[in-house]
Amino acid sequence: MVSALTACALAALASLAAVTATGAPAQADACYTWGRTLSSGMTGEDVRQLQIRVSGYPGYGAVLTLDGAYGPATRSAVIRFQQAYGLAADGVAGAQTFNQIYALQDPDCTPVSFSYAEWNRCNSDWSGGAVSASTARFNALVSMWKLQAMRRAMGNAPLYLSSGFRSYSCNSAVGGASNSRHLYGDGIDLVGSHSFCALAQQARNHGFTNILGPGYPGHNDHTHLGNTPSRSWSAPSCGI
Repeated sequence: MVSALTACALAALASLAAVTATGAPAQADACYTWGRTLSSGMTGEDVRQLQIRVSGYPGYGAVLTLDGAYGPATRSAVIRFQQAYGLAADGVAGAQTFNQIYALQDPDCTPVSFSYAEWNRCNSDWSGGAVSASTARFNALVSMWKLQAMRRAMGNAPLYLSSGFRSYSCNSAVGGASNSRHLYGDGIDLVGSHSFCALAQQARNHGFTNILGPGYPGHNDHTHLGNTPSRSWSAPSCGI
């Protein structure tokens, strides 16, 4: 007859074996939990969720496509993420990679250093912009993860947002451009612990296609980041 203690030990061993076999992380997460190790050639929503969280690691001037396909660009982004946090940099997303993401992730899926509340000081429901409320909120989420990567690369010093999402009425009230990325949810203005040039220069490595800073009209007192369909970088005083 198997004792209660032995039965518990066997159950623990079985659980450990399951984790080892699947590469599943040892902890669950309130936002999203991965259930398998991900690597090149795989597809699915779990890959897309991973891509969102490593979207800030595409390499200089690149943007990671959130298509749910684990191709070379995703593998390279995972490697950069792993390197940034001192993990084994093999381009395979397993328990260590997922647990690091969990450590960086709040229950609402935002990274720990940023929040929906600070991103949207315009209204409570993300309405009234150039895209649907849900799209604006999603665009903000992706940009937050890009900023989390940028923050890590800049020594973890805080990045302060002076402006994020705007409805058309909020944008008009502050004199924003008629096609401002703030209307789409992905536009942010940064101020704070780094020079504006340092922010503009570093942003080139983290998937931002719209970078405006010192030397560009109206941007000598902040650095603007966004995600335009094509690259639009201009910070002449910073060599950009």
